[in-house]
Amino acid sequence: MLSWVNVAIFLIAGVVVVAVGLGMAWLLRPSYPDPKKLDPYECGEVPFGDAQVRFNIRYYIFALIFVVFDIESVFIYPWAVLFRQLGVFGFFEMLVFLVILVVGLVYAWKKKVLEWV
Repeated sequence: MLSWVNVAIFLIAGVVVVAVGLGMAWLLRPSYPDPKKLDPYECGEVPFGDAQVRFNIRYYIFALIFVVFDIESVFIYPWAVLFRQLGVFGFFEMLVFLVILVVGLVYAWKKKVLEWV
């Protein structure tokens, strides 16, 4: 029961700190209303066309595959550092992990997701 009280105290303290920070920023910031400030910022360029443009889904999938393999490297490094302590069990666990990733890579390759067209 005491641990839940600690969690509640930290949760309340976090909400209070965020609320006080946002409140102080709202009170102290300068306010110069101007309709020009409501325009979207495009590096000084005048915006044209519709902002809701459709993109090919392959770009998103390509980015997701990059993130998956980036996270793979994050998991492999600590495994490599502790490889001798993990022993055979750790080796086979990483082997299963890599096989799952290779199956996903082969699937993406066959679906031609990796072709940047």
